[in-house]
Amino acid sequence: MRKELEIWQFAAEKLKRNETVVLLTVTESSGSSPGREGFKMIVARDEMHGSIGGGVMEITLVKLAELRITNYELRIKPEVIEQIHRKNSTNPSGMICSGRQTIIFFQLDSSHLQSVKTIISALENNQICSLRISNFKFEILDKQSEKKNFYFEKTDENEFVYEENLGFKNKLYIIGGGHCALALSEIMAKMDFFISLFDDRSDLNTLAKNEFVHEKQIIESYKKIGEFIESGANNYVVVMTLGYKFDEIVIRQLLDKNFKYFGVLGSKAKMKTLLKSLQNQGLNKNKLAQIKTPIGLSINSHTPEEIAVSIAAEIILIKNS
Repeated sequence: MRKELEIWQFAAEKLKRNETVVLLTVTESSGSSPGREGFKMIVARDEMHGSIGGGVMEITLVKLAELRITNYELRIKPEVIEQIHRKNSTNPSGMICSGRQTIIFFQLDSSHLQSVKTIISALENNQICSLRISNFKFEILDKQSEKKNFYFEKTDENEFVYEENLGFKNKLYIIGGGHCALALSEIMAKMDFFISLFDDRSDLNTLAKNEFVHEKQIIESYKKIGEFIESGANNYVVVMTLGYKFDEIVIRQLLDKNFKYFGVLGSKAKMKTLLKSLQNQGLNKNKLAQIKTPIGLSINSHTPEEIAVSIAAEIILIKNS
């Protein structure tokens, strides 16, 4: 999310100086398109910040944005442009990777400065807000969109609406604050996840070193972990406690909740024994089968850093599937 914050900070600095900039936002993406929903750029007269996918397509669209800044007649209204990444297509992007993406061009001037400041404040303080762009307005709502994280509808050639929940769109709960948790936190901090870390040991060295998470919770007992973690379609849970008995406690507390991802660190033999024991005790067989374990993609990882890479890769695979 740091990159997104920097984009809006760049826009604010330009608007404070009474400069006009163009916001380019990817609203739709399919196939192998390099730009994904929510990718943004701010194009100013002399520089730019952010990216909508790179390559020759981005260069072409930046030039179009620069024309809107220098040519007053082109500033009349927002514009929606579809780019198709194939040769000989109706709206070719100049790329041949297959796929397509749709981009909104929206002119921002000093009248939008307060809205941009509202976005910056929300991102800095991890507050909820959503952006709504139409062919008429640029609005900031102090609540999440009730539709999706990203929503785009084009009703005809001249009318459209785009909504996006700003800030972190995914939550990662890490249970256990040891060396693997520290390594995983560092990797995931660079991605679009709000990270919460839990442990029942207040004097843990690796917990003190972990400056990558957004919040830390020292809890009295893992038997209370269910009070801190909620179900959610964009919620991811990684369990890496001190040992077998603590893993069992956490699984019991969270099994009935619904997550996008639920993984438990442990050897194949240990986890097979644990899950079989829980099943024999009457816990839901189907829910137990949904737990990712051994956790992470199989890349023969050994060190905490390698294990963290394998877990991060598996989470990304699930997130983007």
